[in-house]
Amino acid sequence: MEFITIIELKTVAYSYQIQEITEADDSIIMSAIATAIAEVAGYLRANNKKEFGDGRLVYDVDAVFERAGEERNALILQYTKVVALWHLIILCNIDMIYEHIKERYDRVIDFLKKVNKGDITLNLPILAEPEENKRQAFRFGSRTKFNHE
Repeated sequence: MEFITIIELKTVAYSYQIQEITEADDSIIMSAIATAIAEVAGYLRANNKKEFGDGRLVYDVDAVFERAGEERNALILQYTKVVALWHLIILCNIDMIYEHIKERYDRVIDFLKKVNKGDITLNLPILAEPEENKRQAFRFGSRTKFNHE
């Protein structure tokens, strides 16, 4: 089952608006949903920057987007729908207020950037860290003082 269905987009836009924009072509809607999932996953996925070794949670993004029904995280689901709507409205903004959709999209992206930085933690599946990546405790100090006696 898919993470988002076409019918579920009615929580972010009216069905007639989506049908007008896409000219009733479901493949356009599915393309926008796939693009939105890829964009949101990009913000949730850790990259190989040095600061990602600082103890931030590394989410299991594949597990997040494989869920369906009530198992899905409601916040990620809603934000992914907003991003999908943004990718649909690029075609045409029939009977929609462009500034309103743009503002919602910008808020979602700002939120996802905070999640990516580690400022916000979500209740999502977490990847287990491989054993070879576990860090050893850092030790520092000096040698005992040398005397010529």
